[in-house]
Parts: sequence; C-alpha cells; structure tokens
Amino acid sequence: MKVAILCIGSELTRGELVDTNGPWLARALGDQGHDVDQIVCVPDQPAPIALALQHLAGRYQAIVATGGLGPTTDDLTRDVVARVVGVPLERNTEQLEAIRQRLAARGRGLTESNARQADVPRGARVLPNAHGTAPGFSVSIGASRAIFMPGVPREMRAMFAAHAGPALGPAPDAATAQVVLRTSGMPESAVCDALGGLEKAYGVSIAYQVHVPDLDVKVLARADTRAEATARARAAADEARQRLGPHVVFGEGQDELAGVVGSLLVERGRSLALAESCTGGLVAELLTDHPGASRFFAGGVVSYANEAKRQLLGVPREALEQWGAVSEQVARAMAEGARRSFGVDLALALTGIAGPEGGSDEKPVGLVYIALAGPQSVDCERHVLAGGRSDVRLRAAYAGLALVRRTVLERSVGTTSDANHGS
Repeated sequence: MKVAILCIGSELTRGELVDTNGPWLARALGDQGHDVDQIVCVPDQPAPIALALQHLAGRYQAIVATGGLGPTTDDLTRDVVARVVGVPLERNTEQLEAIRQRLAARGRGLTESNARQADVPRGARVLPNAHGTAPGFSVSIGASRAIFMPGVPREMRAMFAAHAGPALGPAPDAATAQVVLRTSGMPESAVCDALGGLEKAYGVSIAYQVHVPDLDVKVLARADTRAEATARARAAADEARQRLGPHVVFGEGQDELAGVVGSLLVERGRSLALAESCTGGLVAELLTDHPGASRFFAGGVVSYANEAKRQLLGVPREALEQWGAVSEQVARAMAEGARRSFGVDLALALTGIAGPEGGSDEKPVGLVYIALAGPQSVDCERHVLAGGRSDVRLRAAYAGLALVRRTVLERSVGTTSDANHGS
C-alpha cells in the first residue's frame, strides 16, 4: 500500500519542534510492508491542511496524519477534515464521557474546550485515546483512507499500535523485510568498508542512519515472498554482525545502549555506580530511563567541583593539584571512590572538558577520561570527542556505557562479595 504521512502543527513548520512522529510512523508502516513515499508538514491553518489532504488523497491509498486534535483554538484538524469530506461535525457521546472521566481523575472539570475534542466528522470511525483526552478518527477522502491521531508522541504511538496499525494491517503483497543493527563506536565510513560486498552476496540493500552517537545499519531485502525476504535479510544481518563484532553491534531494532547495558548487568548479576563530572548526571539519566534500573544501579555522584570530588569520592588533593581534574589519575580515583562508597561490583567515572571554553593545547575541548573500577583492576580510556558541548557530553556518556558493556562481556567480573572473600 502506498501511504503518505501528514504532520500538522505550526510549531513544526516554524522550526520550534523537530518532528519525531513522521519518522516513527514511517518505520512502523514500513514494518507492516507499506511504502511511505512522502512525509508532509503543514501549519495549523485551514487552507494548507485542506490542500495537503486533497493533494495526498488523489495519490495515495492511505494517509496517516497527526496533530491538531487538541482543545485549543488553533487545533483545527477536525473542522478542516469535515469540510473536505463534506459532512458536519458531531459530538460523540461515548468519547465525551471518556474525556469527562479522564479529567475527573485529574481533579478537573469538563470545559467546552475539552468537550470539542469529542467532535468528529459524521460517519467517521472513532479511535479511542488510552493516554489522553483527544480521540482519533478515520474517514474516507475519495478513494483514500485517512487516519487522524493526536500529535503528542506517547498518545499517537499507543493509538497506532492499538487501532491505526491493525486497521491498515500488513500489506498483503509485502515481499520486503528489514533488519536494523544498532552500532556504536565505529565511524560510518569504517562500518561501510567493513560491510563491503555484502549487498551483492545476499541480494540486499544497506542504508546507514546516524543518530549521534549511534549508527543504524539497515539491511533491506526484497524477494518474491515475505518469507524469502525475511530469510535473506536475516542472513545478511547475521554476517554483518559477525564482520563488525560484538563491541560495535550492541542491539537490533529499537534497542538502546543504556537498556542493553542494564539488561546485561542484570543477567550477569552485577551492580553499578557512577561518578560523573562533565556529563553532569547524563549517564544516570540514560540508565534510569529504562524500567528495572534499580536491579543493578546503586546510585551516582555528580562531582563537578574539585572539592566535591575530594569530599564525596575521596580523590586525593595531591592528584587534583598535580594532574588536574581532567586526568587519568583523577578519573581512576573517582571510579575507585564511587565503588568504595556504594559497595558495588563496578563503578564508572567520567571527567572531561565539554566546552566551548576551558580547553588548552595540552587538554583540548572534547578531552574526556573514562575509568571503570572493578574488583581486580581499574581501566581508563582517553577520548577526544567531536562536536559542541551537548555532543561531547552525549558521546562521553555512550563511550562510558560501551566500556561497561565491553568489560562485562569480555571478563568474568567478580562480585563485591567475591572480592571480600579473596576469590
């Protein structure tokens, strides 16, 4: 099925927000075997919305749209769709009651602005919203099926999974399959070189997508049947994994490095603590974004000032004075101090110069020392990371997580109780 995605919102066309709904929907629709040819963004204005719907309906079998279903005066999608289809809006009593109950659970009463969200074009199929007050709906525009969902990503994704995706269903003639390998720590050019000849050998195509600091390797196969395409994509992806190695490929699909590291620590029964300076708690945030972090994560210290490093982590004053806060010696001492304070198997420490100021010829902006203390030893890496301040911090956090993952995979890391008993 040929599908177009329409993202409605003036905040998108003014550049105030970066559209994430369009790419997410494109991946989800692609997974069902549908071909997405266009992602169109229009402002919250009647004429652009109507023109986009009329244009896309004449060219695509389905339109999946997000945005403009809220309670405010600039949420115009319902009204415009009704005019394009040539029907009036009708208030859906079932959805009105659902909105009333959701607001009451928050200690709020129903206002007319909220009640507007229960208005849908006559004859539309209503899509309930399990996470918000704005229901979605689907209508026919000419020969095209048009599905409208809220712009709030969490609400949209849940609605797509529960209603829109099943309504569209898998493409009956879908003979494509894709495996997405998630990689980190190797430049895009080096990954491409390592996979040379793979496309020809397996009859697949490979695309690369950078998400700083990750790189997705997308292995796509087309064949006469879906089963054949799946087998071909899987075989090519397996060889790509082997060529790149386990330190580069950390997962597939929607896997995130922090979640993979957390699962690995739980699987191996290891505990982790953090001592962060330049990353300012970013590693802890990445880890605790995933449910179940309490099973392996003991806690962390954000020791930005030298005095905090000294008092909270026991970093020697002499090390700070002789080598400076951004040094291998201090990184090692921070990791050892965190491991000692939290009583964990592993402690990760990061100290560096995120910029844009503070660098020198000897210690440039982007210099980061990352240390990992375990029962037997303390490993330390020196990195000079590219990009602005936020890039350096994010790259440093990922490099630290990669060090934890690599260490746990490579070594039989003893637990704290093992070390205490001399085993």
